[in-house]
Amino acid sequence: MVSETLKKQIDRFLLVFGFSLMFGIMILGEGFRDSVGKAVGILMNPILAVVGQGNFHLILLVMAAITAGYASLIQKYTIDWDLMRNTQERMKVFQKEFREAQLSQNTYMLKKLEDQRKDMMEDQMKMSKQQFKPMAYISIISIPIFMWAYYYISGHGSAAMVFPFWGEQLLTTTAFGPFQHWIYWYFISSLGISQLIRKALNIGGV
Repeated sequence: MVSETLKKQIDRFLLVFGFSLMFGIMILGEGFRDSVGKAVGILMNPILAVVGQGNFHLILLVMAAITAGYASLIQKYTIDWDLMRNTQERMKVFQKEFREAQLSQNTYMLKKLEDQRKDMMEDQMKMSKQQFKPMAYISIISIPIFMWAYYYISGHGSAAMVFPFWGEQLLTTTAFGPFQHWIYWYFISSLGISQLIRKALNIGGV
């Protein structure tokens, strides 16, 4: 009983802490982001000193691997993937049958499918709740690391790397839209590593 109570308290604390970070960077603005970046710098700056400032892209690659692995593990053990796969399969079948009933103007089948829709909506709500919770856990690691990279590179505009087709680019220059090259590199690395990890752990949708 005590351990279960402690587990719930820790879980509640982590959720509050995670969502506080998420809302903090949106509401409190640059001052809060810089404060988080400086705090994380206590751990990350010594690592960067060993790797070398000229290899900042390697630090970004390691960061992407850490966050991708952490996020994948959190999702694996907090989301009911069987429920998600079954719900997605049922939704595909439902949409097909609903279109056929509409085309044939089968009012009986349409009424029957409307009743099914209510049950499916309940399952989708469960899925949404399961996906909402991991966001808080993931933000505890990913947001501070990302804020450190943002804070550091904002003050070191000389970091550069060679991109395919683009050649050598400063990481602080714009790649496309509002995204700088370092953000593009970070997310591309994170996406690729995440796909490998999710495949290895056999997690994801159908």
